[in-house]
Amino acid sequence: MIKGIIFDLDGTLIDSMKIWYKADRQFLSENGVTDPPEDISERMKKMTVDSAAEYFISFFGLNVTKEYVIRRIEEIVSREYHENIPLKPHVTETLDYLDKKGIPYGIATATYKDLAWAVLKRCGIADRFRFVLTDAEYPTGKRHTDIFLGAAERLGFEPGEILVVEDSLHCIETAKRAGFATAAVYEETAAPDRDKIISLADHYYDSLAGIEELV
Repeated sequence: MIKGIIFDLDGTLIDSMKIWYKADRQFLSENGVTDPPEDISERMKKMTVDSAAEYFISFFGLNVTKEYVIRRIEEIVSREYHENIPLKPHVTETLDYLDKKGIPYGIATATYKDLAWAVLKRCGIADRFRFVLTDAEYPTGKRHTDIFLGAAERLGFEPGEILVVEDSLHCIETAKRAGFATAAVYEETAAPDRDKIISLADHYYDSLAGIEELV
């Protein structure tokens, strides 16, 4: 019995993953790196904001501070979050269905907190979530179970009573390790991991519309 849901944000609720792909390359280009590894964005999405900044500096030998990296990348993507990034298909309908069933839900994300709230408010759904947890509260990120367990406490249920909805393999791995039920939704940028995601997640759907059958 699913009593609560923890949603990912980027790639699950909002169509933003390609924005980060471009942002990583724009930042590196500004700092003299013209030919970064093809999988650099895949590496970044597995890291917290702090660890990604540290990785850029150490791996590419950049003569900048961690604070500068964090601030500049946020500047690059900020306009997209404030003005352009859309919801993914079936988000509003799915939330309507959960409200009808009385199932509470929140967000656990690795995105900058200000950007997360900006896009949720612009899309008109910010006040529907019980909470939005980010690296600001849980700096170890989604490779560790803390953020999911913290979300479970806020929902007031045990992990086994909560569904974690994600698009990324490493996040599903972490949620399952913590004892949560998991549902993966298709995201184009995660396509290389699709077979692994399907085999690991408890459920897999092409869109959020499939979540309704679980609750």
